Amino acid sequence: MMLLDHRLRFPDPRAADSEGLVAVGGDLSPPRLLLAYRSGIFPWTANPVTWWSPDPRGILELDGFHVSRSLGRVLRRGAFRITRDQAFRSVMEGCAMPAPGRRSTWITPEFLEAYTQLHRLGHAHSLECWLDGQLAGGIYGVAIGGFFAGESMFHRATDASKVALFHLVEHLRARRFLLLDVQMLTRVTAQLGGIAIPRARYLERLAAAAEASCIF
Repeated sequence: MMLLDHRLRFPDPRAADSEGLVAVGGDLSPPRLLLAYRSGIFPWTANPVTWWSPDPRGILELDGFHVSRSLGRVLRRGAFRITRDQAFRSVMEGCAMPAPGRRSTWITPEFLEAYTQLHRLGHAHSLECWLDGQLAGGIYGVAIGGFFAGESMFHRATDASKVALFHLVEHLRARRFLLLDVQMLTRVTAQLGGIAIPRARYLERLAAAAEASCIF
């Protein structure tokens, strides 16, 4: 494990420990965050900043999203209005709020400020679900070339986060993105078609995707 200083660098993610920890220290500045994502690394805590690259890595194949019967009915009803990049900070704040089975999250004020800055610079994006004029759910992440790192999602209405992820996948497919990273599989992402692949394979796919000419 490397202790980072002011220099903009990361160790090889293949040098991570058994839990995926690559390095400690540094900051959450836009240049460092973008280098991390390009390197297959993401931050998880702010005090201190810790940097991770788990093996295996969770991804969602863009042609492998699973729409269950119940989700299909929700999508056909069309109750949610879908927007992109209209409420980025509000989506992050929603993801940071406690939820059933989750009393706290890693999205601290430091993360909120860092990723909001990335959003202002055009590197971080959100997709929102609205119901009766209120933000009902959403998802946000970081885009580099044809690579999208999904960071977190939330819902205040039943299935709103799943609807958000479905529309994100459809949008990424339309824009010819190549890789959707979900970091580590959860019960929900596994139900929706998420899979785990070896870190070495993930890094190969990331390198190709990040060089693709795609615009979110």
